[in-house]
Amino acid sequence: MTTSALPAPAGPWQAWRVEAAATARKLLGNPLTAIGVAVIALLVLVALFAPWIATHDPLRQQLDAALLAPGAAHWFGTDEFGRDVFSRLVHGTRITLFIVTLVTVVVGPLGMAIGVVSGYFGGRVDVLCMRVADVFLSFPSLVLALAFVAALGPGLNHAVLAIALTAWPAIARLARAEAMTLRHADFIVAAQLQGASHLRVLWRHLAPLCLPSVLVRLTMNMASVVLTAAGLGFLGLGAQPPLPEWGSMISEGRRYMLDSWWTVAAPGAAILAVSMAFNLLGDGLNDALDPRQSS
Repeated sequence: MTTSALPAPAGPWQAWRVEAAATARKLLGNPLTAIGVAVIALLVLVALFAPWIATHDPLRQQLDAALLAPGAAHWFGTDEFGRDVFSRLVHGTRITLFIVTLVTVVVGPLGMAIGVVSGYFGGRVDVLCMRVADVFLSFPSLVLALAFVAALGPGLNHAVLAIALTAWPAIARLARAEAMTLRHADFIVAAQLQGASHLRVLWRHLAPLCLPSVLVRLTMNMASVVLTAAGLGFLGLGAQPPLPEWGSMISEGRRYMLDSWWTVAAPGAAILAVSMAFNLLGDGLNDALDPRQSS
């Protein structure tokens, strides 16, 4: 009598990948979340194909066409230097997506690693990590980002670094709370009794279970990243002219907004739409990944 080989048990990371497809179906089944996903997908597509979507060179000045109202030649009008607002808005999606992606790539692993290690080991490790996080959390994120940029100097890369330095503590505290509730669970104790190292317990057992909550928080943080980046650009501390960053576009157009409303309306609407899309996606992820919402 022959016996078929039993499949190897799936670990937490494999189980998380299997559940990703079901989570995606739940997300698209929520109309508001689907709208958020559509807006973010549109942002990515516009950023990828910006040179082909833009109707003009975003940096080309044409002073005889300054502050033209929206029309057939310039869909969203022109700014004070005669630059096409639509083309600058399209190319500005690349800067926004660059900032959001880079901040998330830095903040996610850093905050999760610090939080999981702090919650798992506890004691002095926890006290040290959380006191550092408390120092960062004691200041409003925009004020702290302004302080870092003022120390580092204005510029897009410095703005990304400043935003990342202000965003990691919230992720770390969330991961710490998740790890503290799980570190004494039976399966963690069983893994330790079987001789699993601390690194294996952290990577194979705790990190996958903390990932859903961290992912939700990261998605919702993207909206604040967009707003903080726009605020730094508005104050002249983010992307520097002539880069078409949305915050700097509003700053340049605010002097003409009473008569030439399109100079601030277009980038302002873009910031609003993208921020709302990330919030809608975060809410949808929270509902999809919350086990209490499962039927």
